[in-house]
Amino acid sequence: MNTVLNKKDEIVMRLVHYFVTEEDYQPIIVNGVKNEIWLENLEATYKVIRINSNYIHNIDQLKFDNFKIKNVTKQIKKKTFSFNLKTLNILLDLNDDVKISNIKNIDNYKIDSLKDVRKDDGLGGIFPKLKTMTLSTGNGFETLINLTNDISVKNEKENEEFEKIFKPKKTVITYALIFINIVMFVLEMAYPRVILNELILDPSLVKSGEFYRLVTSLFLHGGLIHLLSNMYALFIVGKQLETFLGKWKFMFIYFFSGITGSLLSCMGTFNSLGASGAIFGLFGALLYFGYHYRLYFGNVILKEILPVIAVNLFIGFMLSGINNAAHIGGLIGGVFSTMALGVNSKKEKSNTINGTIISIIYLLFLVYLVFIAK
Repeated sequence: MNTVLNKKDEIVMRLVHYFVTEEDYQPIIVNGVKNEIWLENLEATYKVIRINSNYIHNIDQLKFDNFKIKNVTKQIKKKTFSFNLKTLNILLDLNDDVKISNIKNIDNYKIDSLKDVRKDDGLGGIFPKLKTMTLSTGNGFETLINLTNDISVKNEKENEEFEKIFKPKKTVITYALIFINIVMFVLEMAYPRVILNELILDPSLVKSGEFYRLVTSLFLHGGLIHLLSNMYALFIVGKQLETFLGKWKFMFIYFFSGITGSLLSCMGTFNSLGASGAIFGLFGALLYFGYHYRLYFGNVILKEILPVIAVNLFIGFMLSGINNAAHIGGLIGGVFSTMALGVNSKKEKSNTINGTIISIIYLLFLVYLVFIAK
């Protein structure tokens, strides 16, 4: 079988092959378009690449083409919780009389042949590896099969990584934390004076050297309703995060958030108790994780995670007796500690280094406010 690829089809296949296998772009489905391929990599400079094979014969048609891009990227922004999407628009069939120019967040490039790709003033200047891209060898059918196979292998590897992260796993830490909280509540009911006097978060006693109260207070509750509401939240969020992040990362985030929440609580003068600071840290971790996997979470961040956090903080400000300082301190600690630990397959050294530095600074700042500043 001897199939011949036309010039535009070959350019499209080779560009898609390069962007997927070398630059980690993913194809995205855009409804209502023909002869267009859309690619997405939210970690790249160009977060969206669009390859257009349609013929554009005048400047008005080019302006309308850019208008369509703006409308599509608006949809992508909403889905991916992105504020700015710089788009690379590759035009394969543009009338020679049409002069292209870049507009805000859209860079237009014209390509007539694979040789154009290699030029320093074209795509080759942006993606240097394109300069060494191998030209077609063999018949069109063989080229098509080889390129398709390479893309399939790349996607298969990524699917395996995603499966490792999202597939259900046995949760241990979440259930252990719930068990400890229940046991401590029983002891609290049986020996209220001993347990509360010795383990509650008392800012004055913490400042005098009883640092253990920063942790022990996380396992005490002010009543059955308080316990049940916190344990329900821990059960729902904890199971998910322990699956996504792994047991040890999850446990570190829980206690780091709990401690930072307790430290911020010590800025006040009232005693407090409860696991909500650590649980808000898990909300912060889920927010950070969801942001990095927003292509797969869809609108969950905007429609579910953020509203839950906002409503709980609002209730904390409106009602007395709720320690919103612990909530805020834990929430921030959860975001920073998750950034420091990184999320699987999205872990970048620069992010983890920055997250580690910010987490240390945040912790030391709280320590300074509680124990040194007057």
